Amino acid sequence: MPTNIVQSLIDIRDEPFVLIDADYRIVAANAAYRTAYGAAESQIVGRRCYEISHHRTSPCHLHKEDCPHQQVFETGQTHEVFHVHYDYHGNAEQARILGYAITGEDGRLLLGESVRRVPEEKDLNCQEIRLIGRSPALLRAVDNLRQAAHSTVGVLLLGESGVGKELAAHFVHEESARTSGPFLAIDCASLSESLFESEIFGHERGSFTGCIGLKKGLIETADGGTLFLDEVGEIPLPMQAKLLRVLETGEFRRLGGRTTIRADIRVVAATNRDLPDMIARGAFREDLYYRLACITIRLPSLRDRRSDIPALAEALLARINKTSSKNTYLTGEALEWLMRYDFPGNVRELRNMLERAAALAHSDVIGAELLDAAPAQPGALPAPTKTSTMNAVEADYIRHLLREHQGNRRKVAQILDLSERTVYRKIRRYNLEGS
Repeated sequence: MPTNIVQSLIDIRDEPFVLIDADYRIVAANAAYRTAYGAAESQIVGRRCYEISHHRTSPCHLHKEDCPHQQVFETGQTHEVFHVHYDYHGNAEQARILGYAITGEDGRLLLGESVRRVPEEKDLNCQEIRLIGRSPALLRAVDNLRQAAHSTVGVLLLGESGVGKELAAHFVHEESARTSGPFLAIDCASLSESLFESEIFGHERGSFTGCIGLKKGLIETADGGTLFLDEVGEIPLPMQAKLLRVLETGEFRRLGGRTTIRADIRVVAATNRDLPDMIARGAFREDLYYRLACITIRLPSLRDRRSDIPALAEALLARINKTSSKNTYLTGEALEWLMRYDFPGNVRELRNMLERAAALAHSDVIGAELLDAAPAQPGALPAPTKTSTMNAVEADYIRHLLREHQGNRRKVAQILDLSERTVYRKIRRYNLEGS
């Protein structure tokens, strides 16, 4: 047990702080930690850290998460991670954990953990879905995006088509000091060279045949905010030189204009192409690449974060139901089918698949047969039989939600739009206590 002096020292800290031994057992916790994770010291001290903060029965590194305990006791070096923790009431929250080695009074090594809660990302009201999920791959990407947002340099987003690069760019904008300014996006692949120059820089009256008025370009319109250049690898070489000059000087001229205009913008770019290979082939300017890629962040594909698929599917389907005035839901077999599918089109494909299934469903139930909109994947589940009862479908869905949310009945009740008491009765009725 810690001395009164040690306890007083850790109680001084405003953020939750805890001391953990080599066996993952908590030996001391300050008042802020006890408030966040338990009502009394007796409910925390002596228990293992992953039981308190993760509501698990095994260490987080066994679940493929970066574990500060493992790193500190193996290396003795300070280690920082980004995790999802669960408070005393079972509510999930994102937290930045700083772990460092502390020598106890008896000479043994202890882990000191400082827990700093990270505010949840804002609902961006994008056409896509929010950055939903708790997989290690997504958490690392979100942490990198948030860190990048606090800087002023260019950000290059890499990833497959459909992973949500525009959403990530919008997240960077919303988390940055430019959040009160405009956010504008342009798909560079959809514009020809002449049209690109007009869209980006604007044009003056008479600058080309049929031009009868002045038009401000996106750079001018985005002054004070963020300009998102999607598929930046498609920008024609002559335009790359002009874009580089704007990024270096902040100055440009409209097409056909003589007046130099200044604009203060931050550029976030994205591509699914290999820009270093394009540079080697002379198809992309190296100087522009280094200007855009001061911070490079790779967004994970959906198959690299399969554990996020149920939460994503629920959120997408809730949005689809809202716009279509339906109340559709996925069976347990349908969710398992989604978990096994590789999603080459990523989140965009998941959204389209659910929209199609909801439109074709003759009832509120969406089974696996309605999701099979692409060639069958190895190990794909067969469609549910016609003899499946509604009770069995409901039991499967509640079982899945309980597993996904670590048995948190309040969260399950919110998703189902039922009272917690009703959910409890259904759990007992379907014998789901072990889920």
